Amino acid sequence: MPDLSTSIRTIPDFPKTGIQFKDITTLLKDPVAFKLCLDEMAKRISGKVDIIIGTESRGFIFGAPLADRLGAGFVPVRKPGKLPAETISEEYALEYGADQLEIHTDAIEKGRRVVIVDDLLATGGTMVATTKLVERLGGQIVLILFLIELEFLQGRERLSDYTVEALIKF
Repeated sequence: MPDLSTSIRTIPDFPKTGIQFKDITTLLKDPVAFKLCLDEMAKRISGKVDIIIGTESRGFIFGAPLADRLGAGFVPVRKPGKLPAETISEEYALEYGADQLEIHTDAIEKGRRVVIVDDLLATGGTMVATTKLVERLGGQIVLILFLIELEFLQGRERLSDYTVEALIKF
């Protein structure tokens, strides 16, 4: 696999002091790097997939084109109040407080094979909430796929019941 990490810019002290933010906009604006990224993500998905879930909001960037390439449907998981039809929600903990994610109640039929896609695995809280939403609707999670994994935050440990892949590890 090509070294896509060279296409990721690190922004020190963003959004607050001590954070080394991994900026994917540099990869996205490079058509060759972006295509390589999507090609590699598609290779990691084996077997028939019915639904690609993209987690708000950068998961949409990768999830929608992957769904198109694989002939699967695309379903967004969003912050509260962003989806127009009936939803279910899942709360998850943040460093200071809590947040919530929602999915349409009719987004996944029971037994559908699902891949969840997001840009970055940090502590895993967002992804744990997403897996709970998918499973509450009866989806079968076959893979959780990230562009980047921040290994030192050990988010993968919270997802130990699933197959987890990341293209780039820091």
